[in-house]
Amino acid sequence: MKPISLTGIKPTGKPHIGNYLGMYRPALDLMKKYQGMYFVADYHALTTMHDPETLKELVYEVAASWLALGLDPDEAIFFRQSDVPEIPEFTWILSCFTSKGLLNRAHAYKASVDENLALGRDPDEGINAGLYNYPVLMAADILMYGSDVVPVGLDQKQHIEITRDIAEAFNRTYGPVLKVPEGIIQDSVMKIPGVDGQKMSKSYNNTIPIFAPESEVKKQVMRIVTDSKRPEDPKDPDDNTLFTLLSFFVSAERLEQIKRLFIHGGAAYGELKKELAVTILTHFTEARDRYTALMNDRAYIDKVLQEGARKAREMGQPYLSAARKATGID
Repeated sequence: MKPISLTGIKPTGKPHIGNYLGMYRPALDLMKKYQGMYFVADYHALTTMHDPETLKELVYEVAASWLALGLDPDEAIFFRQSDVPEIPEFTWILSCFTSKGLLNRAHAYKASVDENLALGRDPDEGINAGLYNYPVLMAADILMYGSDVVPVGLDQKQHIEITRDIAEAFNRTYGPVLKVPEGIIQDSVMKIPGVDGQKMSKSYNNTIPIFAPESEVKKQVMRIVTDSKRPEDPKDPDDNTLFTLLSFFVSAERLEQIKRLFIHGGAAYGELKKELAVTILTHFTEARDRYTALMNDRAYIDKVLQEGARKAREMGQPYLSAARKATGID
């Protein structure tokens, strides 16, 4: 059997090209060498998403996105996190080997505390236990199936480090029961800039959506922030959001032409934005058609996720059983 690669994504918004470049594509590429496991992390979404109908809709959108972008459910194991009831049990076991200090240092929790302090509020105001324990649930997701590698963005690297710490703490107590995973970070897509130059994120409202109507995609591309230089002025391609985004979608030959225009003059931002919009829409034409068809056939999505959950539970049972036996529960 191939080594296992595991990837999950929270259903918290419509997929954008930052998700595709930073997570979908790298994760799917790993299928050449690994047994791919992909899941929709609806339990994780509960830390912030408390509207049940919206959550259900977002789960379908994320699932359809994976399938539309090339995930083959006959080759990969694709499932919904909440369809694996063993995960909460495993999370509790692992939480008993997770130091509070480790969770205190988790980026999401620290950021929330820092925001409260900056506003003069109680440090833990508005912070639920789910957010605080989030890294343990993520560790359970990873360790439950004996994952060998986990592709993550640079901002998620800490979660892998915490997972490794938890697994090693458990193994120090009971022996080599849990497999300690490795994180895979692809340098070329560590940070995908949004239309404002910051990291592309739904939180910043600076994304370029994949499956939105063409008019919305074009509108977002035309919002890309540029400087006030004229077309004939030389520009630095290495410090330009538009050039960076073009580099992910145009051919190597075309990118070299654009680079010369930046360096020597002749790069018109308006025309290049139009080119980027057309290139993105063309790149995702088949995926967009497939996505629309899938969203109109939710029974098929349900079937795929349920079959994937069955396979995931089969893979996870030996690891949970080993952990239960090691602790004396089983």
